Amino acid sequence: MKPFHILYFCFLLIGASCTDVIEVDVPEAPPRLTIEASLDWERGTSGSDQTILLSTSTPYFAEQKIAPVLGASVRVTNEDSGAEFVFEDQNNGEYTTSSFIPVIGNTYALEVIYNEERYTAKETLVPVSDIVDVYQSTEDGEDEDALEVNVTFQDPEGIENYYFLRFKSEANLFPELYYIKDEFIDGNEFTIYYEKLADEDDGITEFQPGETVAIAFYGISKQYHDYLRLLVEQYENAGNPFSPTPVPLVGNCVNTDNPENIAYGYFRVTEAIKTTYTIE
Repeated sequence: MKPFHILYFCFLLIGASCTDVIEVDVPEAPPRLTIEASLDWERGTSGSDQTILLSTSTPYFAEQKIAPVLGASVRVTNEDSGAEFVFEDQNNGEYTTSSFIPVIGNTYALEVIYNEERYTAKETLVPVSDIVDVYQSTEDGEDEDALEVNVTFQDPEGIENYYFLRFKSEANLFPELYYIKDEFIDGNEFTIYYEKLADEDDGITEFQPGETVAIAFYGISKQYHDYLRLLVEQYENAGNPFSPTPVPLVGNCVNTDNPENIAYGYFRVTEAIKTTYTIE
């Protein structure tokens, strides 16, 4: 063994002998019920098939990150017509119905009974505005040479509207989310663009010919818009050490028997337009 190799080996031994195991004490909150109840009526379909997901939160270092909830009682009631829709337990955390009837402007009430506690929420089914055009360009993004996908929609005049726009590229793991209110675009056409900037560290490339983007456009309530705003802000600030400490987002599901035992998640009822665009 050469002298340099011997010296390097000694440094390795010294480094190994000085290494201590640091145990991080992460505070653990009690498990919370998580309700993923997005009743989305895609335009052009009956909207009768709907699924609600129930799970419980788990400790940060737990091997199982999602703990499905079994044996709960789940129902949704149309408060305008009195129609009741029972969601059947599929024994995997999914609760489904094939008889849901979506009606624009009607208010729906969710009831979940789990561990002898009752959780409730209400939302009104909000219509979505028409998409006028979907196209590609290089006009609006940060990189003048990079392609972007544009969605133009027509906002109705004199009505307070809120929207949720979701882009999901087949080449990206996570979607791009936009929450929109029509305060400054009332009655006008408005365009949102989605541009992918290349990032070698994350393995992200600019849009390539043949790449497909899934687009979902929702009409949402002001309450859900505000919830989304906080959700997106926390997501975007996750890597910023100077951003405020994230706090658990509490949605509109209320525990009527034990208010301190809050639930995570949200109950929404929306009309949606879904489409795809393939880069040329």
